[in-house]
Amino acid sequence: MDNPDDLLTRLRSALPEEALITDPDVMASYAHDMASFCAAGAPAVVVLPRTVEQVQHVMRTATALRVPVVPQGARTGLSGAANASDGCVVLSLVKMDRILEINAVDRIAVVEPGVVNATLSRAAGELGLCYPPDPSSWETCTIGGNIGTASGGLCCVKYGVTAEYVLGLDVVLADGRLLSTGRRTAKGVAGYDLTRLFVGSEGSLGVVVKAVLALKPAPPRQLALAAEFPSAAAACDAICRIMEGGHTPSLLELMDRTTVRAVNALAGMGLPETTEALLLAAFDTTDPAADLAAVGALCTAAGATEVVPADNAAESDLLLQARRLALPALEAVTGTTMIDDVCVPRSRLGDMLEGIDAVARKYGLTIGVCAHAGDGNTHPTVCFDPTDPDESRRARESFDEIMALGLALGGTITGEHGVGVLKKEWLSRELGPVGLEMQRGIKQTFDPLGLLNPGKLF
Repeated sequence: MDNPDDLLTRLRSALPEEALITDPDVMASYAHDMASFCAAGAPAVVVLPRTVEQVQHVMRTATALRVPVVPQGARTGLSGAANASDGCVVLSLVKMDRILEINAVDRIAVVEPGVVNATLSRAAGELGLCYPPDPSSWETCTIGGNIGTASGGLCCVKYGVTAEYVLGLDVVLADGRLLSTGRRTAKGVAGYDLTRLFVGSEGSLGVVVKAVLALKPAPPRQLALAAEFPSAAAACDAICRIMEGGHTPSLLELMDRTTVRAVNALAGMGLPETTEALLLAAFDTTDPAADLAAVGALCTAAGATEVVPADNAAESDLLLQARRLALPALEAVTGTTMIDDVCVPRSRLGDMLEGIDAVARKYGLTIGVCAHAGDGNTHPTVCFDPTDPDESRRARESFDEIMALGLALGGTITGEHGVGVLKKEWLSRELGPVGLEMQRGIKQTFDPLGLLNPGKLF
């Protein structure tokens, strides 16, 4: 932009001074999310609006001056989707954090984008309801960020992902107009489903300023078990048996030996380090002990060396906490990680884990794997020393090889983390030329000047 002062003058005309951050050192903290190998620029200003009207003013100003805008949530993302570009307006929605309504009859919540996932979950719980999507970062990530990246979580095997709970949205478009999509009703099929179009769009089509979310009745407290396996193949066999048998666990997660040891090193959880793969299964049914017994028998038949059911909810919560610590524990191994997010058909999960192990050996790297096993959504985490150029190169090459493996197995390059900067060169490979052309056409319709989150997705 030719005159940054003009931008600030126009923004200040309808924004309070406390909504603007111009200190370069403070702005630097808003420049990127948690992804490695993703370039980030220096923003011209960071804006923290509190009202829809303030967001509209930002977008009208940006359109008038042709300034790019990068919407952000809590920056817990892992693909660089929230990274700033040089001279942009970073539009942080974290101050728009009100729960506007929870309706127990209609089973909906109406929230602003800055509401933290765990805050909504607890508020819904007070009324005997629950908001099921629960990313590992649920204590800090925001609903707006969850919507932008179409995030998942540990319970998706039974309850589904964020997209299945977004009923309607209020979205500020690139030119400042306010668009309302979707509904508050249990059913509704009027017109194209624009709501789903915005879910997972990573802020590239508009700025979500309000969401109508579906809620579920709160289930009973879940009980979990841990099953140790002598190989990842045996654990994947058990997963296939569980799903083929018609069981509906509320959670079905896998941690390989590298991840188990990293969690123990970080938090002293006492997980069995002799295991090659640890499978966690949980049920929130009326008789979870019986369900765990049935799944335990399937694990034993698949070759589990030990199956340990939790005796109570506290023990179950401890197991789930160990799983939530997987990514920070792997990051602590070398200080830096590249976290992949490849999802494959459940039936190919064993092939995926075997291939990842081969990639780790080929590049001489530590690659830990945790997975939402019931979904086939793997999180291979490449640990490397960022000060070692050769190791950094090998990390990037191994990351790409894992994505190629996922596509070869009939999977997708991202199950819940999004494309962002990290995977945009792979998006065209997955979509194909016709699919990419259609997606670019949609972007052109909603953002003809290309101002919203430029350089992401494609």
